[in-house]
Amino acid sequence: MTTTTSTHLTTETITEHHHPHPDHRILGLYMFLIAEGMIFVGLFVAYFTFRAVAPGMQGELPKLELMLPGINTIILVSSSFVMNRGQLAIKKNDTKGLQFWFGLTALMGATFLAGQLYEYFHLEFGLKSSLFASTFYVLTGFHGLHVCFGLILTLAVLWRSRSADHYNEHSHFGVEAAEIYWHFVDVIWIVLFILLYLF
Repeated sequence: MTTTTSTHLTTETITEHHHPHPDHRILGLYMFLIAEGMIFVGLFVAYFTFRAVAPGMQGELPKLELMLPGINTIILVSSSFVMNRGQLAIKKNDTKGLQFWFGLTALMGATFLAGQLYEYFHLEFGLKSSLFASTFYVLTGFHGLHVCFGLILTLAVLWRSRSADHYNEHSHFGVEAAEIYWHFVDVIWIVLFILLYLF
């Protein structure tokens, strides 16, 4: 009897003090993005260092066309607002709205990548033409790789949203994670555009 009562009390005590674990997935995502951001910061510092101390760096900077990169920038930045509409839709249990806005975001992301490839094929310099050229391709190419990954995340959300009630107003981590990552990619591109094309 004493043993039973003791076991019962122990179980009640554990139950009373047990709390559901908080969802650390978003925190993990932010930590990952901070690490990725530090890589970009390192590349930015290298670029500034090259411009400051590399012999002849100023004289070898080519004049970059602004029209296509400018249009690409508008497309990519606008896609963040489009994707946000998708998250707002799923918070209202509107799966069709989520699919429409995320589908449009995927199309805009693919258009950005196509524009970047078109620019690569029409640039007057190659990867090994100069120090600036190598830095340019590394910075824009590494960012393009992140856009590709963001596009895959967006398509994954679209694919999983085909299952009934996979995402709803209470469960939409995948949607939120894809949006946060996409915003990160957009912010990095804005910095790159200013440094490489305007600065």
